[in-house]
Amino acid sequence: MRLSILAATSFALAMSTVSHARDAVDAPAPAPMNLNIVYSGSVIVFRVANIQLSGEIGDETYGATARFTTAGLAALFSDADIEAGISGYSDGALRPWRYEHLNHSSGSGRVVGIDFPDGMAVPDVVPPFGSMGEPPANESQRDGAIDPVSALLRLGLRQSSEPGEICSGRIPVFDGKARYDLRLEVAGSNDIRTRAWRGNAVRCHAFYEPIAGYDPEDMPSESDIAEPVVLWLAPFNDEQIYLPVRIRTNSGFGAITIEARSISVEPVAE
Repeated sequence: MRLSILAATSFALAMSTVSHARDAVDAPAPAPMNLNIVYSGSVIVFRVANIQLSGEIGDETYGATARFTTAGLAALFSDADIEAGISGYSDGALRPWRYEHLNHSSGSGRVVGIDFPDGMAVPDVVPPFGSMGEPPANESQRDGAIDPVSALLRLGLRQSSEPGEICSGRIPVFDGKARYDLRLEVAGSNDIRTRAWRGNAVRCHAFYEPIAGYDPEDMPSESDIAEPVVLWLAPFNDEQIYLPVRIRTNSGFGAITIEARSISVEPVAE
């Protein structure tokens, strides 16, 4: 279930080099906007997850909150109620300065935080994990990496290692322990109908590539990562941002389809 949660929230759903991560800073800054998005996920007809994302992207800074909860069938396998928040700079590509998430249902009370001094992802986990992986992500691997929520926003704003291109290049991600890449490839387009969107959407393949920070029992297998997470990206706010209106991934109990139930993208009032 770990890979499915990452895909859904990143995610899903981002090894590029440090120079690739820095290149994204040269992407044009988007117009200020407010985002409010609600997703639900299902296996066949059984709802398994709910996701909410809201935030504001301004001229100089941005902030967003996201909440992921398992429901129905998935709650039998993995009890999750994850709340995440991110703040950062938006002058060019989104550059986070602080990320935190907490699984309210875990019982540990652990806050997984990440600071980003000078673009270096530095974990701040309280209480600390018993292990940071074998091997843990080192400084060179964490330099230029971003958090999962910022990765989703960068994907929508075309701020990967190939800035300006839709679903292309790589996005390096660090979630407080695991360091992985999202490798993006366009796979055509489809007409999509959800409660939030009707029309043509870009079909985007996001390949999950683990780098470091995994314990042996948590390391995804070759079969786990052989198939991409598939996202259908639709344009909003005069094509300033492309947001997933449908996501498809696999889990231990079947293919999960996550669809947008509502999407609101509004310009920030001056």
